[in-house]
Amino acid sequence: GVCGCCGALRPRYKRLVDNIFPEDPEDGLVKTNMEKLTFYALSAPEKLDRIGAYLSERLIRDVSRHRYGYVCIAMEALDQLLMACHCQSINLFVESFLKMVAKLLESEKPNLQILGTNSFVKFANIEEDTPSYHRSYDFFVSRFSEMCHSSHDDLDIRTKIRMSGIKGLQGVVRKTVNDELQANIWDPQHMDKIVPSLLFNLQHVEEAESRSPSPLQATEKEKESPTELAERCLRELLGRAAYGNIKNAIKPVLIHLDNHSLWEPKIFATCCFRIIMYSIQPQHSHLVIQQLLGHLDANSKSAATVRAGIVEVLSEAVVIAASGSVGPTVLEVFNTLLRQLRLSIDYALTGSYDCGAGVSTKIIKEHEERMFQEAVIKTIGSFASTLPTYQQSEVMVFIMNKVPLPSSQQSIEAGKAGENRNRLTQIMLLKSLLQVSVGFQCSNMLTALPSAFLDRLLSAALMEDAEIRLFVLEILISFIDRHGNRQKFSTISTISDISVLKLKVDKCSRQDTVFMKKHGQQLYRHIYLICKEESNVQAHYEALYSMLMLISIELANEEVMVDLIRLVLAVQEIAQINEDNLTAYNRCALFALGAAYLNLISQLTTVPTFCQHIHEVIQMRQKEAPFLLPEDVFVEKPRLSKSLDRLGPEVFFWQSKISEVLGGSGYNSDRLSTPYIPQLTDEDRLSKRKSIGETISLQVEVESRNSPEREQRAPAEEITYETLKKAIVEEQERERRRQVVEKFQKAPFEEIAAHCGARATLLQSKLNQIFEITIRPPPSPSGTITAAYGQPQNHSIPVYEMKFPDLCVY
Repeated sequence: GVCGCCGALRPRYKRLVDNIFPEDPEDGLVKTNMEKLTFYALSAPEKLDRIGAYLSERLIRDVSRHRYGYVCIAMEALDQLLMACHCQSINLFVESFLKMVAKLLESEKPNLQILGTNSFVKFANIEEDTPSYHRSYDFFVSRFSEMCHSSHDDLDIRTKIRMSGIKGLQGVVRKTVNDELQANIWDPQHMDKIVPSLLFNLQHVEEAESRSPSPLQATEKEKESPTELAERCLRELLGRAAYGNIKNAIKPVLIHLDNHSLWEPKIFATCCFRIIMYSIQPQHSHLVIQQLLGHLDANSKSAATVRAGIVEVLSEAVVIAASGSVGPTVLEVFNTLLRQLRLSIDYALTGSYDCGAGVSTKIIKEHEERMFQEAVIKTIGSFASTLPTYQQSEVMVFIMNKVPLPSSQQSIEAGKAGENRNRLTQIMLLKSLLQVSVGFQCSNMLTALPSAFLDRLLSAALMEDAEIRLFVLEILISFIDRHGNRQKFSTISTISDISVLKLKVDKCSRQDTVFMKKHGQQLYRHIYLICKEESNVQAHYEALYSMLMLISIELANEEVMVDLIRLVLAVQEIAQINEDNLTAYNRCALFALGAAYLNLISQLTTVPTFCQHIHEVIQMRQKEAPFLLPEDVFVEKPRLSKSLDRLGPEVFFWQSKISEVLGGSGYNSDRLSTPYIPQLTDEDRLSKRKSIGETISLQVEVESRNSPEREQRAPAEEITYETLKKAIVEEQERERRRQVVEKFQKAPFEEIAAHCGARATLLQSKLNQIFEITIRPPPSPSGTITAAYGQPQNHSIPVYEMKFPDLCVY
């Protein structure tokens, strides 16, 4: 203490520190003396901590005395020493430095806060040789976050403070993120401060252009705003995040968007997650998707606008994630989305988020729920479009299995409310399926439409609801159309030259041929039955027309072409005979549909006589019955006729004539001359339709008196005692098989086991008898052979000489 009073006796490091301060603070740091201090610090590194402590002491004294010029000089000296000295003992010097920075940040003066931040940023960019085990940055994270939220009255000062806060947070991240021995910046206690501070500055764009210099005069740093700096800092933070840290970085974003109601406009939320998805490492993308899905589940009872915002953001994120990884739990994503879809349907029907458990305090608006449902369907489509083909197939099967159908074992709710719920669920799921199928591209139809999936999809086509049938047709069309021909058949017409359509036609592949052999009759039957529906409107006939044409272009060989012509002629007969009492519009629409299809198919087959016959009938209709052509039927105000039963035979397409002209060109005339009759299946009995006896009559009824072609057709097969007997036997066999299947499906396990055990025992006894007969040698003609010792002895026949029955030989 006594030595401290005399300058000559003071320690050298203190004298060197004192000498860097000028008499007048405006003169700035004394550079020559600063060089001496730096040289001394490098020569005697053990004194570095004392130099730092003394500088810190002087700075704190100057701050308290408001001598801010000396404060700036002290910080400049500290910065130079930090940049110059990288020795083993720098840790203690850093403690003094951080103490001084903290003192400046605690000050109420904006200039001192900015000065302290700038020094900290310089320190953060220094790579230290030795790690620190005890250093804490909690104060700095808190203080810099607070500066990011500055509300100073002066706009310029507020902007500078906020930018300093963002730079400080960026410095903390850089200093700690790569050193495992430092404080873990990814802990929730730090992330919950850093991330919201950056989002706050991203969210609030200050309009200070009027005060800033012109763009030509402004430097790069002056041009920068808190928003741009916050975005760059957020990108850097997320880019450094490892696999285990993604969750802690994303959770504060979700909480911030919740607390500030930023899901509903969804513009800022979408912008945030676009930054996130492009900043993180691509292989971590699926973690963000999972976080969003979990947040959607957590907000199941939030307003529909909030849920719709989350789903929209999810849709954007999924498209970006396509280039990286969508994770192994693809079906879980769709499961969550479909679950939210089902909940939304329940909310819209019950008017309560408690699904009937009580009166909800929130008012549910049906149009908002519908908006949410559309957002979910759009997201399902956008997510599916990012997946490879095999996963798209799995997703479509997954969605189809969720559709409640009368013919499936899935529970169908009873009552009017249950029917409404079932119908809305069916429509929404089929809409989702349509979204997935639109982006689905697969050259092999057997892969695209597996049997189980196609069976369920077609069973939905037999439902009474017209909207559901239309969705099924659109889904099938999107599968079949692999060359983009769909839009060319959007309107039904009888054009004279098919070349104007510029169709893309490829030869039918072997896989397509196999598909049509396996499923062709199933498709024809459903097209035939859909044509009989009275609730069909123009959209249904356009879809049926597109489907017929696309099958002809994409999947047709000669046999398929013949079957399609027979099918369309059978559809014409539906309208002629009108057993189902269809309206005049339905009947005219079927006639027009047949005319449009046969007009195009005749030009595709390029058989002149076929084209001539079709053209003659169309010309006759134009003169005598224009209401049988699409140009008069499929318009806004259809021009119809009620005297459809008094039409002459010249306006119809004749099966015998078509069979004759195509048979002469090499087509199967026998098959062409046989009228198409769909087969009866159990599916028709299970569907909610008229009895199948009314929809599909016997051939005798088909050859009824109302047919204008009755005299010219090939004679119908004669029904004799033998044919009836054969039909009864086949029916009995089918019934026996059905009973066996039903027994194995519904009988108790013990009963089935006992039955099978008895059968097995009987089979074993029969086998034992066979083996006993086989192994025993045949009797000798002379009875027995006496051995030398007088003992009777049987012949011993080798195994390879034995004669076994054919059934016993493998």
